[in-house]
Amino acid sequence: MSNLFVIAYDDLATANQVREKVFALTKEHLVELEDAVVVERHEDGKIKLHQAVNHTATGAAGGALWGGVIGLLFLAPLLGAAVGAAAGAAGGAVTDTGINDDFMKDLSQNLRPGAAALFLLVKQAAGDKVIPQLAAYGGQLVQTSLSQEQEDALRQAIAAAQAPKA
Repeated sequence: MSNLFVIAYDDLATANQVREKVFALTKEHLVELEDAVVVERHEDGKIKLHQAVNHTATGAAGGALWGGVIGLLFLAPLLGAAVGAAAGAAGGAVTDTGINDDFMKDLSQNLRPGAAALFLLVKQAAGDKVIPQLAAYGGQLVQTSLSQEQEDALRQAIAAAQAPKA
């Protein structure tokens, strides 16, 4: 079962840096992710999602490939690729995997204008190695799907990681 973590940051740049750090930690096999989304609240109050995966582009590329292959069978590969790309893009645009977009937008209404939040859906992680590396960026833990006891322990671990070393 995956766990959700929402961390608020003062600005978009910091949230993006932390997401990139999490991606680096996945390459080290310290974190296994299902989804990682940065949500930005503009100064005018509008919410923008920065998804890690662009389903529309992925669908269009896959559709063009399969459309071209099918088009070869009917001696119209360019038409097949164009139709396949359009169909793939349409299918990708309505696909929503990972964290629910409406949930992220609703929760992000509480961000102050100009701030951003990082939404992580984590399958598993080596917390003792990950927490200190992410705590260095600051941020405020907004919400988790952990039990209250686990969340309290996480907050203590974050505070300990952020405490100045003597």
